[in-house]
Amino acid sequence: MTIIPRDQHSISRKEISENALKVLYRLNKAGYESYLVGGGVRDLLLGKKPKDFDITTNATPEQMRKLFRNCRLVGRRFRLAHVMFGPEIIEVATFRGHHMGQEAENTASEIKVPAAAVQAQNGMLLRDNIFGSIEEDAQRRDFTVNSLYYSVADFSLRDYTGGLRDLQEGVIRLIGDPETRYREDPVRMLRAVRFAAKLGMTISPETGEPIPRLASLLHDIPPARLFEESLKMLQAGYGESTYRLLCEYQLFQPLFPLISRNFTESGDSYMEHMVTRVLQNTDQRLHNDMRVNPAFLFSAMLWYPLLEHAQKLTQESGLTYFDAFGLALNDILDEQCRSLAIPKRLTTLMRDIWQLQLRLSRRQGKRAYKLMEHPKFRAAYDLLALRAEVENNGELLRLTQWWGEFQVAPPPRQKHMLNTLGDDGPSRPRRPRRRTPVHRDPA
Repeated sequence: MTIIPRDQHSISRKEISENALKVLYRLNKAGYESYLVGGGVRDLLLGKKPKDFDITTNATPEQMRKLFRNCRLVGRRFRLAHVMFGPEIIEVATFRGHHMGQEAENTASEIKVPAAAVQAQNGMLLRDNIFGSIEEDAQRRDFTVNSLYYSVADFSLRDYTGGLRDLQEGVIRLIGDPETRYREDPVRMLRAVRFAAKLGMTISPETGEPIPRLASLLHDIPPARLFEESLKMLQAGYGESTYRLLCEYQLFQPLFPLISRNFTESGDSYMEHMVTRVLQNTDQRLHNDMRVNPAFLFSAMLWYPLLEHAQKLTQESGLTYFDAFGLALNDILDEQCRSLAIPKRLTTLMRDIWQLQLRLSRRQGKRAYKLMEHPKFRAAYDLLALRAEVENNGELLRLTQWWGEFQVAPPPRQKHMLNTLGDDGPSRPRRPRRRTPVHRDPA
């Protein structure tokens, strides 16, 4: 262990949440050890503003609940205490100890002692409620840069794993044997990539080497958890660099098999350009503090696999393109959700964005006004603009320009634009209403 005194590190209490300090001080006052740990410490040392502040202590979750009235216990795999301060939640974890090996677990079972740690046969931890010391806790954390502890007792920094050196050198390094740690929790492979992209660091050789070999372990992770991890990776403002690292370490395929199966050797297909472009746009919007709907991101990434599948169904089944498109839409969402459990609230929006692509060229009469009233019109227009940019297609470019002008034009100009849609051909005439014949009684 290395202790870095206050005058040798840059962390100041002024940069720490007041609520996190309240929790730290109350734990200390009650006679417990407590430290700020994890990403909050890491970001403070890098001069970044932490997203949240996590605390670790030797107090058990039950002791935490007695100490804080505004506390609730969460988690099944590892019990955590959430101390609630209005919208801010301070997460407090008890020091974790080393989990039992298979032999110890079998012994515990024989003597009817419930095992606090349970592993599957492939090495994945299913439950892990063993408490320990701060030294054990440091070894149980994932990466060295996340294993730095800040104390309000003496304002010192504690480093048990060489994390400060790795932080200064820009290295993401896993604590312990990489293959064992990845088998315990395969999501650590995704976290290694996420931190490397977010922090602009490199993954150490021994940490990165097993990842391509073990990437298939992600198939054992629940799709709901992979969906949440995908949002953390692709919607944190570093999506494009994360995407490139995911491809480099062969982690993209388990998440997006529909996309990865259509990769080309040259990497210059419409689909690959679309993925890169939408992630660049997402990063730019997030850095400008603008919102991004994940439904738009996924609908853009999956647009060309959808298009290809719809064309295939049209050729093989003899269906109209409109009907084939509807079937393809269902097939694409079903297959993607087997990897990432995209919630229905998002797939519903994706359906709207995709279906509007077939309607945006039909603008005659009142259709243009009705389309603009659709809740997802703007998202559909943005996807149209991306398609035009990616394909450099004259027809799509003209359609994008027309809609761009029509949205901001005054009513007289809009009316004129609709009256001069000669290039798109006349609107389809309405079929005359069938009248029910009137049967008269013979005179």
